Amino acid sequence: MFSSKDYLERKTGPDDVDRFHYLQALVTEYQDTEEEDCKQQVLANLANFAYDPINYDFMRRLNILDLFLDSLEEQDEKLVEFGLGGLCNACLDKKNKEHILRNGGVPLVIKCLSSCSEETVMSAITALMYLITPKSQADITILPVVECMLRFAACPNTRLSNLATVFIEDYCSAHQVEEARKFQKQMAHQQLEHTASASAFVTS
Repeated sequence: MFSSKDYLERKTGPDDVDRFHYLQALVTEYQDTEEEDCKQQVLANLANFAYDPINYDFMRRLNILDLFLDSLEEQDEKLVEFGLGGLCNACLDKKNKEHILRNGGVPLVIKCLSSCSEETVMSAITALMYLITPKSQADITILPVVECMLRFAACPNTRLSNLATVFIEDYCSAHQVEEARKFQKQMAHQQLEHTASASAFVTS
């Protein structure tokens, strides 16, 4: 259960490290270090702080949400995983959600659905569900995303299959699912035609 600000202040006392300055030090360390291991550790630490709403005002003031968003475009898969985990932890908060949606978070998260990391994909699906609002739903439940969820729902990985199924059942219309299935069939047909053409060229 999350602590209220008054409770936190009573619990920590005046001699404990101030959260704002501690988070600020982490951000500075992340920006200054050139060691990948250190960047990963710091980003994972910041993502953990995103669990607790008591930190959200500090995180917005320090632009930590933007740091998470920027990390989604890193080549280092661990930085992507931890940055997305931080967004996933923070985006249930209304102000955080609005900031992420306003600053191009949806397409960045959607790109993470193609990650080779299971944890990254799980966090991407979860974050997309958290980011859905009446206004953003059309941008999230686009055809490529619904088709991707259908593939995940049919995969043998139970965690991934179950989460994708929830996404489809809770956020996608029957029409969207049908269109995605038609798209899958078209792609499969085109792949068969391509394979047949390639075989004919080789044997000719």
